[in-house]
Amino acid sequence: MIETKQLEDQISKVLDANPICSFGTIDGKKPKVRYMALFHEGLKLYLATNSKTDKVDEIKENPNVHILVGYDGKRSSDILQVEATADICSDNSLREKLWENSFKEWFKGPHDPEYVVLEITPSSIEYTSGHDKPRVWKK
Repeated sequence: MIETKQLEDQISKVLDANPICSFGTIDGKKPKVRYMALFHEGLKLYLATNSKTDKVDEIKENPNVHILVGYDGKRSSDILQVEATADICSDNSLREKLWENSFKEWFKGPHDPEYVVLEITPSSIEYTSGHDKPRVWKK
């Protein structure tokens, strides 16, 4: 149990230090990856997007997603590989909580109907640090 808590803490630190991630969905039978702003509370991940994007349509067809976090070009990088499922959330309290002024470039405000949050629930997170053997957190 202590080891699990330590791994969760290390994963949270990597998430804190990396506001951008690579986000992969399935488009038909092919993977599709893009960079996105990353938010989190503990190991629950959130991505803000427009409801009219391809990624939302892809999640409706197949909610299985993959997130890559942390590579900075150095061998000592802390890296996370996240296997997860995504839900499309239009809950006002969550949208308000995650709202940033930089979103005004794409949305009218936190209640814009096109502004949605992708709620990402990890089933497995592989944590790699430098040359250490990867450690895996499972739900």
